[in-house]
Amino acid sequence: MFHVEPDPHDRQPLPNATAVFGDRLELAERYWEALATDGVVRGLIGPREVPRLWDRHILNCAVVAELLGEGETVVDVGSGAGLPGIPLAIARQDLRVTLVEPLLRRTKFLVEFIESAGLDVVVVRGRAEQPGVIKEAGGADAAVSRAVAPLGKLAKWCLPLVHENGRMLALKGSSARDELTREAASLTEAGAGKLEILECGGDVVPTPTIVVRAQRLPRKHHRR
Repeated sequence: MFHVEPDPHDRQPLPNATAVFGDRLELAERYWEALATDGVVRGLIGPREVPRLWDRHILNCAVVAELLGEGETVVDVGSGAGLPGIPLAIARQDLRVTLVEPLLRRTKFLVEFIESAGLDVVVVRGRAEQPGVIKEAGGADAAVSRAVAPLGKLAKWCLPLVHENGRMLALKGSSARDELTREAASLTEAGAGKLEILECGGDVVPTPTIVVRAQRLPRKHHRR
């Protein structure tokens, strides 16, 4: 196991980080440290991403809190290294966050960081579509995800984890509109409605975070 020593310049949070994390900025800094060191060693984060951890990863995820109401339950599908669930939990202490991740090495990293940071976050190991995961993590207000799968497949995983009229919040890139058009039929089949493309954090991160929001429609609205 090799040692990773991040560049001190990369370690400094962006000036707007305080506006997002407030008095919990120190927790966000600890998360940065965990990603930049242990996360790289364990293969959860590529070494080239370390200089971009603040803007492209941590803040990029945390600003999605703009779309979440007070005290909502949130499930992060395919959490990986904890993105976007951990930044959301740090930025919004009122949220009740569950991270769903199938790979053992990733869940070990998540549990270790959560326990060391004292965060009130639950980790569930498994795939989102598994009945046991749905039972344990289901009924949420929102299911969030980042770089997990195309929208149609994502909706089949995320929407069963939220209650009726709950929503899926999928962090996507600049091609979100094209993907939404391409995946429209699959989204409808999965029971998704009220599809929207939103931008978050325009005053915080250099490039706003693009989110596709879809609501879980009541069963009577599903097309057969």
